[in-house]
Amino acid sequence: MKPASFEYVTAESWDAAAASLAEHGDDALILAGGQSLVPVMNFRLAQPAVLVDVNVIPDSAYLQIDGDSLRIGALTRHVRFEAPGIDGPLGRLLPRIAHHIAHLPIRMRGTFGGSLAHADPASEWCTLARTLDAVMIALSVTGERRIAAADFFHSALATDLADDEVLREVELPALGPDWRCGFAEFNRRAGDFAIVQSVAAIELHEGQIVSARIGVGGATETPQRSGAAEKALLGGAPTSELFAEEPGAAADAIEDFLTDQQANADLRRDLVRVMVLRALEDAVSAG
Repeated sequence: MKPASFEYVTAESWDAAAASLAEHGDDALILAGGQSLVPVMNFRLAQPAVLVDVNVIPDSAYLQIDGDSLRIGALTRHVRFEAPGIDGPLGRLLPRIAHHIAHLPIRMRGTFGGSLAHADPASEWCTLARTLDAVMIALSVTGERRIAAADFFHSALATDLADDEVLREVELPALGPDWRCGFAEFNRRAGDFAIVQSVAAIELHEGQIVSARIGVGGATETPQRSGAAEKALLGGAPTSELFAEEPGAAADAIEDFLTDQQANADLRRDLVRVMVLRALEDAVSAG
């Protein structure tokens, strides 16, 4: 099939993109990498009257350390994260996550901001954003709005972005040298959508865990932080024995597991336990 007819608008600035959204409301959609939107339009599951292309907006694809934050431009392509040029544990984590995103042609076109705005339950970047408490910076004609990751994801394919807002930038914490970060994902074939994935980040001081962030994606409609698993890690040494006890807490705290053609709720519950354990082990081994 082919998309329904639409008006094509090229936005040469974020202000212009916001103005187009303000003019057309929910009849307009943003086109960034198009790796999710275009297939949906081809099946006519989305039929925007106006498509606002933001790809020519200058200076919108970047990774910049700014104090305690890593600023990421919304148009930064997935492939850019394979060599982010950032020191520290976050710089080592990003390539490991990017490698799991689909296939190279998709990573060449798909964007960081587009993945977050699309909010697919299987999105690696959504899980990262929720785990590390990212801040999304949305723009409308009335100004900017900062949205915490905890408030951003509403349900599958639904976010806190208003019809007249466009995601312009994302901020992640620039984790210091005492942090260790890991990632694990299960899918049936390389490049397939993740069934369950986990991001783990632990901060060490004198050999003990003093802070922890455990996130799970793919298990439910939105990425989840596991406060129970995080709390259970505090004060312990990062050992296999400690890690083996905590994935159960992460799985037990999750409600409303997804059931679809990929996996039922019971399989996802088991996979959460395994992926959280593997992410923690990856954090210690890879740093």
